[in-house]
Amino acid sequence: MNRDVYGEALYDFHELGQLAEPLLLHSSYGDIEEMPVEVFYRQEEDIPELEFIALSLCDGKVLDVGAGAGVHALYLQEKGFEVDALEISEIACNIMRKRGVQHVIHADFFKLEGPRYDTLLFLMNGIGIAGTIDGFKKLLEHAKTLMTDRGQLIFDSSDISYLYDEYRINRPEHYFGEINFQYEYKGQMGQPFKWLYIDQQTLIKIAHELGWVVQILYEDDNDQYLVRMEPKKEDHELAGPIDDQAEIDS
Repeated sequence: MNRDVYGEALYDFHELGQLAEPLLLHSSYGDIEEMPVEVFYRQEEDIPELEFIALSLCDGKVLDVGAGAGVHALYLQEKGFEVDALEISEIACNIMRKRGVQHVIHADFFKLEGPRYDTLLFLMNGIGIAGTIDGFKKLLEHAKTLMTDRGQLIFDSSDISYLYDEYRINRPEHYFGEINFQYEYKGQMGQPFKWLYIDQQTLIKIAHELGWVVQILYEDDNDQYLVRMEPKKEDHELAGPIDDQAEIDS
């Protein structure tokens, strides 16, 4: 059984304020990167402009997907928002509770059923949990079942086509933004997982096919961009009611 080495690194940083060994990220494009765990514990003054714009657009009841150690959930909570912090890592969920996040949900986004939200927030390329283009389509369809009739989806992503030139590797047969990752911490390997980075043109094409209105709100110099999306009214009205309540760990 693979350990939650990502969660273990978050825990060690939370308890010690630093890591004795780096959290490493192995990738299918051949690189091994050191993950700066401190970004999961940023203070308000360290939040980048793209994320501030996203947070300023949050409205109503918010679901912070892939909440990590709770940076964005805590910020919104302090601003008076009702926010649920969704995280698949049980260790990270426990850290968020210790840090004061009031509503933590330990669950897989794709299996979540229950309350409807006015804002679904996926920051730090949180949309990457889709894993593949097909997974992204499933994510958009599932998102509709979790949104109110005025709901919005806010996320950032990146066009990573430059990596194939930078590392001088051939583009794969599948979509180039579908990457395989695996964490390593203290010599222990985590469960391999897929992660999606989607370029703007592909995003807009898929979103329109599935009945979403798309706004590109911000772009930086690193091919990273911020998106706000909402279902077209007639499509959203077709989403069936959800009766089951998700278990919320407080």
